[in-house]
Amino acid sequence: MRKPRLGVAVAMAAAMLGSAGIAQHFPADMPAHFTPADQSFDYVRRVVDIPMRDGVKLHTVIIMKKGTQDAPILLERTPYDAEGAVKDDVPFADMAVRPSDAMFLDHGYIRVYQDVRGKYGSEGEYVNERPLRGPDNPTKVDHSTDAWDSIDWLVKNVKQSNGRVGMIGTSYDGMLVAMALVNPHPALKAAVPADPVINTWMGDDDFHGGAFRLIGYDYYYGQDSVKGSAGDVWRDTYDDYDTFLKAGSASGFVKSRGLDQLGFVNKLHDHPSYDDFWKAQALEDILAKQPQTVPTLWVAGQWDQEDMYGAVAAYEATKPHDTNNLDHLVLGPWYHGQWAGNGEHLGPLDFHSDTALWFRQKVLLPFLDAQLKPGAPAADLPPVLAYQTGSDTWQKLDHWPVACASGCATAMTPLYLHGDFGLGFDVPADTPADSYISDPAKPVPYRIRPILSTYAEGSTWRQWLVDDQRPFSDRTDVLTYETKPLDKPIAVSGAPMVDLIAATTGSDGDFVVKLIDVYPGEYPQKKEMGGYQLGVAMDIFRGRYRNGYSNPQPITPDTPLAYKFALPNVNHVFLPGHRIMVQVQSSWFPLYDRNPQTFVPNIFDAKPVDYRKATITVFHDPARASAIELPVVPVQQ
Repeated sequence: MRKPRLGVAVAMAAAMLGSAGIAQHFPADMPAHFTPADQSFDYVRRVVDIPMRDGVKLHTVIIMKKGTQDAPILLERTPYDAEGAVKDDVPFADMAVRPSDAMFLDHGYIRVYQDVRGKYGSEGEYVNERPLRGPDNPTKVDHSTDAWDSIDWLVKNVKQSNGRVGMIGTSYDGMLVAMALVNPHPALKAAVPADPVINTWMGDDDFHGGAFRLIGYDYYYGQDSVKGSAGDVWRDTYDDYDTFLKAGSASGFVKSRGLDQLGFVNKLHDHPSYDDFWKAQALEDILAKQPQTVPTLWVAGQWDQEDMYGAVAAYEATKPHDTNNLDHLVLGPWYHGQWAGNGEHLGPLDFHSDTALWFRQKVLLPFLDAQLKPGAPAADLPPVLAYQTGSDTWQKLDHWPVACASGCATAMTPLYLHGDFGLGFDVPADTPADSYISDPAKPVPYRIRPILSTYAEGSTWRQWLVDDQRPFSDRTDVLTYETKPLDKPIAVSGAPMVDLIAATTGSDGDFVVKLIDVYPGEYPQKKEMGGYQLGVAMDIFRGRYRNGYSNPQPITPDTPLAYKFALPNVNHVFLPGHRIMVQVQSSWFPLYDRNPQTFVPNIFDAKPVDYRKATITVFHDPARASAIELPVVPVQQ
């Protein structure tokens, strides 16, 4: 083939270059920056990156209604996407934020959301539940300093501000509010930690009574594996009961999903007991040593399925040092975070009004106004505002727990386990014991199967604490005791105590104890509630910690031993015609990991050979009288 002549080749090259040049200058349909024509919007949305003292910038979204002036700032710091909390494509502020936040904008607040360092739009490294500066955090920054620096920037750079700041948040966000109370900025004038993570080992997300919450792995995968959200850990079965049983131990599940790449997952494994690592982060202990300078409204839910421990524990720890009466506690009939949603119902329970809306309008807003708006009236708020379940009434209380006004040691009323599976306030007669076989191969499920993963579509995780307990009361590996129908109401206010005398053929074991309100067999007010077994207070205790959570010890087989632990706080009245029930079992799966019932150094790593059947014996004779100690209080008329 002949080569083209030089002139022809040059012409062809020029033509090609010319075509390329035309393509490069073809006008694009997408502008470099698009500015919405939002002049008609009734709010202003501003996005800024606020510098911290170490140079890291935190992504922050500010929203206020147009015309807002001399206004308080309400700040929420979060690992859950600040920009996602405020839409930018709707014309009205009430549509741009959650309904509970719209209330603040309507009342003249500047609402601010901020990504914590390392998440979503913020710079820096993410440390899950980053500890405050101290033994577990040798750096110069923490969530307290980040809150301080953010507040300082906001009051100096948001010209519509009156210089007063409040902080609010639920769960992790509530923990961030609590941390901001450590060396708080002078402009921080009010704090609302709602359902906060205060001590994740002692009774919030990760451990209860020393038992580990398996279902938490979804959260740590979703939060810690990417800067945004990774979603849920993949499943190979529809029923989580099967998924976790197939995985074997907690470590077996971790390795099967590659979760050992995540730092916090490894911390959970490496610190299975309440050691110095956890103690250094215990916010209830840290806050008790701080001067109380910021009015604080602690918010808790009686049926909080995630962080039922934190708010009450922090309030009880700080209140003795609160000489200026700055701390308040609200205990509502809610699941985790329900205070910010609809509070008319929880599962089958009907409260006959929107308890959450009432709280936001009549308690939360007046509390914040009083602290953040000069000249606003003082909030008519008692030290404790508690919803009494059973009677469905709000109660103004002088202290918490009510039963401990004269000291908790003498305040509790034992409700004894009796023979023939009865319960009574009299010491049991000479009826020695009941037994059951606990088989780790067939653990008791914590709710009716199939059990969906926590955040799966169709999951009813939020309401599991009010599930009917009847499906478990007739299992052969569950002991069930109940009173006769009550002839008068019995009110309890505080944390019931389990005082169990039991023996096991194993060298370790768990005890799940449930305090239950049994509805009458026929219940005309709501027919489907006839015979319903409503969990009032339920929790788990790992037997190796009977002599202290920092001191795991084998159980001496076939030896009656005392197992004493607290159940979650309640404010409840058992009504006439109802029965009080107590259930005792040794597994609650897969909410909590299975105890192999053989003592091993770390249950996370238990091997198949370690899981063995055990016979559990619960005693109720006069010398070994097992009981639930109830914080009984006078019934309010």
